[in-house]
Amino acid sequence: MSEHTPTIVLTGATGYVGGRLGPRLLSKGYRLRCLVRSKKKLLAQAWANDERVEIVELDLADDSAETEARLTESMRGCDAGYYLIHSMVAAGAEYARLDMDMGERFARAAREADLPRIIYLSGLGEMGGGLSEHLRSRREVETALASTGVPVTTLRAAMIIGSGSASFEILRYLVERLPMMITPRWVQTQCQPIAIRNVLHSLIACLRTPETIGKDLDIGGPEVMSYLEIMRVMARERGLPRRLVIPVPVLTPRLSSLWIGLVTPVTPRIARPLAEGLRNRVVCRDDEAGRLMPQELLTISESIAAALGRHAQGGIETVWSGAGPMPGDEPWSGGTVFVDERSISIDAPPEAVFRAVCRVGGGHGWYAADWLWHIRGWMDQLVGGPGLRRGRRDRERLSVGDALDFWRVIGIRENHSLDLVAEMKVPGEARLSFRIDAQGASRSSLVMTASFAPKGLLGLAYWYSVFPLHGLVFSGMLRGIRDAAHAEARPSGSAGGDQSRT
Repeated sequence: MSEHTPTIVLTGATGYVGGRLGPRLLSKGYRLRCLVRSKKKLLAQAWANDERVEIVELDLADDSAETEARLTESMRGCDAGYYLIHSMVAAGAEYARLDMDMGERFARAAREADLPRIIYLSGLGEMGGGLSEHLRSRREVETALASTGVPVTTLRAAMIIGSGSASFEILRYLVERLPMMITPRWVQTQCQPIAIRNVLHSLIACLRTPETIGKDLDIGGPEVMSYLEIMRVMARERGLPRRLVIPVPVLTPRLSSLWIGLVTPVTPRIARPLAEGLRNRVVCRDDEAGRLMPQELLTISESIAAALGRHAQGGIETVWSGAGPMPGDEPWSGGTVFVDERSISIDAPPEAVFRAVCRVGGGHGWYAADWLWHIRGWMDQLVGGPGLRRGRRDRERLSVGDALDFWRVIGIRENHSLDLVAEMKVPGEARLSFRIDAQGASRSSLVMTASFAPKGLLGLAYWYSVFPLHGLVFSGMLRGIRDAAHAEARPSGSAGGDQSRT
């Protein structure tokens, strides 16, 4: 008789932690059943195409009986389930209520399916009157998951340090951009950060450690520091002069979130609950997790150095901005849509044009009129949008679901097309698409289409105000892509200089 291969239910597989946990579970020999809102988004990750991965497309926020039945059926025969869903990115102010509802829904389905256990990644912080709404919500989800009697292993972590995490990005941008900071008193609060690799180790190790079943375990790194001390470590690892930090008592969480939103890639809507949580001391109560699941823990300095190194190399596995729902059918179906379509012929094969198209945004820029893109980004930040701060996950490659400055990748076909939807604050729905068609062996046509579905008179005014700039921005962008594709297609060693510049 062949040995049983455990099948694991994985939620949050397109999120920051779940997207890294999935391939590591596969490498340990597990089979995966991933529950996701968007199958297309998950399939953009190479590991999700493994034959041992089964993808079930459903939305835990849907409270219909049909969805709950499908959720139950998806858990049948599985050996454990990871609950790695947190709706703060998608739901805004309603996230706490939605998280409770989804946790209860998952717990009911787990009981009906006879799922042996649930594993949940929660947050550190002692319960009490001063606990932030963000951390209190995490604790309420713990209660919801345990409400039906299915054993729950809860791993509680404070700040997770890793390339692309929201906490790391806030820390990095604050230190890099502000040689002097006026901060709330929370910079003196003690914290016990943990490296993402240590979090992943604990999540996997508890599967093979029966003693962890039904336990609440605190996980943290080997050091306890104030946020001020962590900022100084970041400055040192970045080779920057010591930052001058002036704590003041008057900055509220709302003001802190607006300040964080202006300086970092994290929007005020997400920054506010995180900022509120910074006032709570988040330190492990004991070392039970370390005794049950021993591992070598990275220091704060080592964690930051590893994250910075990964960031410098590019190709970050997952980023905080990749979480959240994917747009579905156009909400303006049947309504007014303005379209601006432009094209250009390029003396390069489709694969060279595609590589040039996929370099847009982030540190590379937008090929033309970057100053206008930056002005638009600043305007977006001022009204609470992401602006250009999010950059991109990888310098060369794009995948469905990736954040790209204030755009989101919603479709991509190798050497043929790229589709983006705007997540900036606009009075309507905006999209930008690129289509590449071969015209012989070494020639292509590139069609770029900007579409906008206005909402009300303000939407109409917006379109007519920006349309005159399209000639400068989009025409220049097409020419820039053409020149980059020419350089990409030029044989190595021929005249014309270094191809890597594009």
